Amino acid sequence: MDTHEDNLTDVRTIKAAEFKAKCLKLMDEVADSGVEIVITKNGHPVSRLVPYHKEAPSMFGRDRDRIRILGDIISPLEVDWDEERELALIQGKDLDKPSIVPNRIRSKD
Repeated sequence: MDTHEDNLTDVRTIKAAEFKAKCLKLMDEVADSGVEIVITKNGHPVSRLVPYHKEAPSMFGRDRDRIRILGDIISPLEVDWDEERELALIQGKDLDKPSIVPNRIRSKD
C-alpha cells in the first residue's frame, strides 16, 4: 500500500487483491481517518473508497413550517415612497438640517 500527497490531501493506493482481503477493515479506517483510498488493478486506478459525508440540508423550504403568509404578497402596495428622502437616509444625511444653506443677504446701511 502506497501513500502520497495529492492536492494537500493524503491519498492511499492499494491493489485490488489486497483491498478484497481487507475490505471491511479499510472501510473502518477511511471512516475514522477521512483519508480516501484509491484501488488499482494492474497499476491503474479503477475505484476510490472515500468517507461518507451527509449533505447539508437544502435552504429551499427550510422554514416552511415556521413562516405563515398573511394576505396578498403579490400585488403592489398602495404606499407613497419618497425615494429622495430614503436616499438621504442611506447616505447618512441629517434631514433636520437643510443641505444647502442660502447666502445671507447683507443689508446696506
